[in-house]
Amino acid sequence: MRIAASTVLIGAASAVSLHQQAQHVLSNLDRPHEAVKPIAGSFSDAAGASLEALEKAFGTMTAEAKAVWEEIKLLVPEGAFNKGSLFSKPKPHRRRHDWDHVVKGADVQKLWVQDANGESHRKVGGRLESYNLRVKSVDPSKLGVDSVKQYSGYLDDDENDKHLFYWFFESRNDPENDPVILWLNGGPGCSSLTGLFLELGPASIDKKLRPVNNEFSWNNNASVIFLDQPVNVGYSYSGGSVSNTVAAGKDVYALLTLFFHQFPQYAKQDFHIAGESYAGHYIPVFASEILSHKDRNINLKSILIGNGLTDGLTQYPYYRPMACGEGGYPAVLSESECASMDRSLPRCLSLIQNCYDSGSVWSCVPASIYCNNALIGPYQRTGQNVYDIRGKCEDSSNLCYKGLGYISDYLNQRSVMEALGAEVSSYDSCNFDINRNFLFQGDWMQPFHRLVPGILEEIPVLIYAGDADYICNWLGNRAWTDALEWPGKKGFNKAPVEDLKLPGAEKEYGKVKASGNFTFMQVYQAGHMVPMDQPENSLDFLNRWLKGEWFAK
Repeated sequence: MRIAASTVLIGAASAVSLHQQAQHVLSNLDRPHEAVKPIAGSFSDAAGASLEALEKAFGTMTAEAKAVWEEIKLLVPEGAFNKGSLFSKPKPHRRRHDWDHVVKGADVQKLWVQDANGESHRKVGGRLESYNLRVKSVDPSKLGVDSVKQYSGYLDDDENDKHLFYWFFESRNDPENDPVILWLNGGPGCSSLTGLFLELGPASIDKKLRPVNNEFSWNNNASVIFLDQPVNVGYSYSGGSVSNTVAAGKDVYALLTLFFHQFPQYAKQDFHIAGESYAGHYIPVFASEILSHKDRNINLKSILIGNGLTDGLTQYPYYRPMACGEGGYPAVLSESECASMDRSLPRCLSLIQNCYDSGSVWSCVPASIYCNNALIGPYQRTGQNVYDIRGKCEDSSNLCYKGLGYISDYLNQRSVMEALGAEVSSYDSCNFDINRNFLFQGDWMQPFHRLVPGILEEIPVLIYAGDADYICNWLGNRAWTDALEWPGKKGFNKAPVEDLKLPGAEKEYGKVKASGNFTFMQVYQAGHMVPMDQPENSLDFLNRWLKGEWFAK
């Protein structure tokens, strides 16, 4: 998750996470979610040709938030807040019509069934009438990414002109019985095809743009769906935009419902959602959206979040320790820089708390900008890799990783786009406009961790963290899991910390703590992208998790 200085407001590098949303989720569950407030207000409501619009909102801000906005105004030229500069432009595209299957949401919504008592109800819940799913069978021989059965396509919300791209790979082992995983990268605004080719998918891409087999792919024992979301990310596109996590959740629920309707052979398998970075926001909301529908064809069994941004109020205090030699690696910053971060922290936490309490965009946006500048900016200015504290950022044009450039070049080849049915004119690994949209809608600092206790009542949750990551570091992730208020908190905090080892290995590759439905893992010598840095170890803990090793008995 790359986060820049306040100059994101004038078009410089935005706050971006590499892999890097509507009140329904928060109010229609059988559990109390009043603690998570839907965003109040909208930056776009006040956006105009002049900064005068900000003045009208100052009366509803705390003095601290107002002070940050005053600082922002000094950095932003007149007219920079117009809608054209803040919201992403539509991606050029060409609609195709050569799909193998089209699943109409309106038809699925009309399906009714009878329960054991003879009472009729809809087969699946949710508002699906505006959604359609297009499916293409991918010929493995044309791409050479894997030999397994594959599908790609789009989820269309034609009413709102939204089109989400996905790519599905069957398990290499036993697809008739193996579980299904949805993988999500973060950003917000980064393609999940990054995760496919840089981390956990069946192949990587070399500098000659050739697929190279990954023997530790997560589809060794599970079928995996890689989803480009929200819209205008990767191969996905829209005439509009999605700028908050709750809205994105409704699209994901629709995609899964229609996909499992078309492929009922996968619907009967266990289903898991996994992701990293800003997926620490996405996944609690997406899981809550799924669980809110009593009648569903999604057999959700667990969620997994790797190096996630989930609870900013608890996580942000751990940037200074991680940068200053207290996270297991040498200090990156000087003593004076560390002291400066200490002085900035109280104001940062006050702003985040105001965001948590109010849910107001006018409180949440200043919290994001001030805290990122004060606690991440000093580290960034050293040139050190924010995703891996062990080295410098070697390729700033590709979020520090040359391989990301190879992936973009590969996915922009006409032959590849044709084989997958991609409808856009080009592929971009990350869309910085989307990232900015989420920030200016106040989504960044929303306390979605407050959804986790309700999820734990129904399914297991795994939080894992590579211990060399700075941007979503293991110290902060350990801290928020310990601080989470839920009925099993006392037992979780007292649970023994055990070694993680490969079969037959003498040395551990990490630590694990589990109690009830909650598990936390520290993975050694891994940065932000654990499956990339520790492929064999990540596949080991994934397979053990899918088998239920740490689930509540």
